[in-house]
Amino acid sequence: MRSADKGLNVLQVMRAPVGGLFRHVADLTRGLAARGHRVGIVVDSLASDARTEATLEDLAQHTALGIHRVPIPRLLGIADIGASRTIRRLAHERGVAVLHGHGAKGGFHARVARIGRQAPKAVYTPHGGVLHFSPRSVSGRAFHTIEKLLLPLADTMIFESGFAQESYCGLIGQPKCRQVVIHNGIADDEFQPVVTDDTAADFVFVGELRRLKGYDLLLEALAPLTRPDGAPASLMLVGDGPDRAQVHEMVNSLGLSGRVELPGAQPARDMFAKGRCVVVPSRAESLPYIVMEAAAAGKPVIASRVGGIPEIFGPTEDRLVAPDDVRALRRAMQAFLSSPDEDREQTLLRRQYVSENFAAARMVSRIESVYYQCVNDR
Repeated sequence: MRSADKGLNVLQVMRAPVGGLFRHVADLTRGLAARGHRVGIVVDSLASDARTEATLEDLAQHTALGIHRVPIPRLLGIADIGASRTIRRLAHERGVAVLHGHGAKGGFHARVARIGRQAPKAVYTPHGGVLHFSPRSVSGRAFHTIEKLLLPLADTMIFESGFAQESYCGLIGQPKCRQVVIHNGIADDEFQPVVTDDTAADFVFVGELRRLKGYDLLLEALAPLTRPDGAPASLMLVGDGPDRAQVHEMVNSLGLSGRVELPGAQPARDMFAKGRCVVVPSRAESLPYIVMEAAAAGKPVIASRVGGIPEIFGPTEDRLVAPDDVRALRRAMQAFLSSPDEDREQTLLRRQYVSENFAAARMVSRIESVYYQCVNDR
């Protein structure tokens, strides 16, 4: 399971390789491999796209234990029995010391697969996954019940934010094992400032196009806004998702077609140069990478006070706006248009705070310590 020269054998388990969860697993895998650990990844064989495949292909050089495709349905089903057996077999064959489950289904399989003699240790990071299921739905009640039953099977629970820890404990219950908050982190090169283009829009949004992300609030807030010279404010609305058609309809109905550009899904850092201020008007979040990335890039950020965003804003959290409140969002956007230089000090302070508390190297180091604590526990 561990040798002096090769470190630990670790198997990361997740379902769909998308979003912030996938980014976290990818960053953690690279960081652990650089520290001499042998890492493998288990990922759903049913969910993939070209972008995912490119990332997995890049990760292949960092995964000495391999990348394994296993059918893992989103909802509980008969296929989960086979998935847990496969993961248990992989762990045994590769001498895995730590199974780290990410998200609701990854956590389910990591904990179930560790049952038995000489089993690896199980670490679980919910990433907000199980919290996204409504307790009023049939699937939500089923997942919450299973989470409660599985509480004794984790050796350590890692929460990516204090908000996630508080929410999980309130909804599911207090874990019986060690629990720790370890914030997600971003790479050193992401702390290089992004220079704003001369032709940039006033604001830029980067995210999935669904109501939860607050695109409708942003468009409503934008409609009456003007710059000090009287010109109407502009927006770069970057992303794709299930509500793309509704976004186009709303842009047209509000008369914003000449003021809002919709380039589709694009790399966030590239798009930071296309707007003078990043807006994150979400109705709910866990610990969004986009806020960390924008702060690290030295961009002014207007964001709603939801989830773990106050933890990212740190000493500047008083600048956050009330969620689901068009007028509050509009006031913040108008304040930026009227006096953009007033945000400079807050932007610098936020960037410094993020560099000290949300660096990928710091995240990997702390998670590595958790692994060693688990392995050394008797």
